[in-house]
Amino acid sequence: MRDSARHLLSSADLSGEEISFLLDVAAALKRRPQRVLDGRQLALLFEKPSLRTRVSFQVAMRHLGGETIYLAPQEVGLGEREAIKDVARVLSRYVDIVAVRTFGQEIVEEYASFSAIPVINALTNDEHPCQALADLLTLQERWGTLRGHSLAFIGDGNNVSASLVLTAASLGMDVRMASPRGYMLPESVIAEASARADQFGGRLSLVVDPVEAVAGAEALYTDVWTSMGQERESERRRIDFNGYQLNAALAARAAPGALIMHDLPAHRGDEITDEVMESEYSIVFDQAENRVWAQAAAAAFLLGVADRVTA
Repeated sequence: MRDSARHLLSSADLSGEEISFLLDVAAALKRRPQRVLDGRQLALLFEKPSLRTRVSFQVAMRHLGGETIYLAPQEVGLGEREAIKDVARVLSRYVDIVAVRTFGQEIVEEYASFSAIPVINALTNDEHPCQALADLLTLQERWGTLRGHSLAFIGDGNNVSASLVLTAASLGMDVRMASPRGYMLPESVIAEASARADQFGGRLSLVVDPVEAVAGAEALYTDVWTSMGQERESERRRIDFNGYQLNAALAARAAPGALIMHDLPAHRGDEITDEVMESEYSIVFDQAENRVWAQAAAAAFLLGVADRVTA
């Protein structure tokens, strides 16, 4: 096993400087795709279904000159059909980089510990680092710079919000988050994001009241109240998240023209209204588009060729 393989398993794996670099690389690739991964192979090792993640990785690799191999959930069975360490070592002999979409964070971490090639977390129950990169790329396109701008997340302290908070705090943003009691971010994420906010001149505020979080905010973000694997909790969560819907009344408390964000899929009428999602300030589908370029940048970075990308 090569010790030199660099992985992206958590947003905390990237420094603030590296995040900024990746956003610049992603923007450059979006302006002009460059075949810096000619002949390289990406394996998509998925234990959870996907629309955006699968297609965006495939399109990203095609733009970079590479190819993808998709392994469906029934073909994988990490730790069941075959030991995680065996799958990792076999694929290390076949391809150049792997994107793993699975359940527990410990699965992707164990996989990476046996992988001789770079591993990208394409979503776990704990984090979604590629989504966060796409989100910040989308805001950077609108604002030009991110430092000092305010972003409010309304909803569950889930994988999406964890990676978003870690990434935004690393870029000196004013990050607010409102969650019901019992649904806050894990303490480990709060501690890391707070440290990064202090280091990079940002701010992290955690509150219960969504009105307090959105007051004057320049971007408003929400996500589903019930994530994959939590379906049995859906009715309980719908009750607990009452009052956390991103609707016109809540958006009116934000800064004029505040941007509307959602990582999709959206449950319109639950965490967000159709009116807000379809408003002129919605950048939801820009976020989805930018998954391609954020992931292209991440793959190029992990394979050591991002510095070949020209503006």
